[in-house]
Amino acid sequence: MRRGSRPRTAASAVLAVLVLLAPAAARPAAGCDKLVYLSFDTGHMGVAPLVASVLREEGVKATFFLAAERTRSGGHSLDDEWAPWWRALAAEGHAFGSHTWDHDVWQADTAAGHRVRPTQGPQAGRVRVLDAAAYCRELERPAERFAQITGRQMGSVWRAPGGRVSPALLRTAQSCGWTHVGWTDAGFLGDELPSDRHPNDALLQRALRRVNSGDVLLAHLGIWSRQDPWAPAVLQPLIRGLKARGLCFATLAEHPVYGTAAATPRGAR
Repeated sequence: MRRGSRPRTAASAVLAVLVLLAPAAARPAAGCDKLVYLSFDTGHMGVAPLVASVLREEGVKATFFLAAERTRSGGHSLDDEWAPWWRALAAEGHAFGSHTWDHDVWQADTAAGHRVRPTQGPQAGRVRVLDAAAYCRELERPAERFAQITGRQMGSVWRAPGGRVSPALLRTAQSCGWTHVGWTDAGFLGDELPSDRHPNDALLQRALRRVNSGDVLLAHLGIWSRQDPWAPAVLQPLIRGLKARGLCFATLAEHPVYGTAAATPRGAR
């Protein structure tokens, strides 16, 4: 995200209703019927190795939404420096989706297309208008790079930067085969909030109280503005605390609503 504290549409409420209404047959039978879906958007990647280590240790699979975001080393999150890291995640069975290449935050729809403000890349901070074909290209570039890096195809799911979408933007993405996935209200883990006002322990306790079966959880691979990193300080006790409550973790490929799209490789369209 860049980074609002909540999705800017009613997607969270809709998701909660859809999960409740999904038929039992659509739910994965993996020995646990209380699933949560941990997801990460890219970031400065400073905590990425720690995140991967915790997930590996806890036996948790997550879903990652990829953009080419600036990293602490001066490159970006999908460059050659990070290629081995993504290959390892793909081999371990995590799921992947697009976050747009330049992290384009939607602002408005116009007669010419979608007005967006990229936070990354050569046009970072400059408002631009992308027609449907250009926006679809922004969605496809992370998928192409992921395939180049890993030899695998990501799923056909995407997450809008900042959670900012419109009906027209969703239609554009659907026209080129992408299904949007936001996060549920309780799944907002707060790792992008200022740590002086939202310390790690408070975020942990809030999540442990609120997260429940069916929630899609949102975190990041490094937030520039947070002084006290959320991961791995909160990540591991959160996973263990939710497990202690009888919750289990799955990727979005097992989600009752998004599973088909998340499990559909881009090359299979």
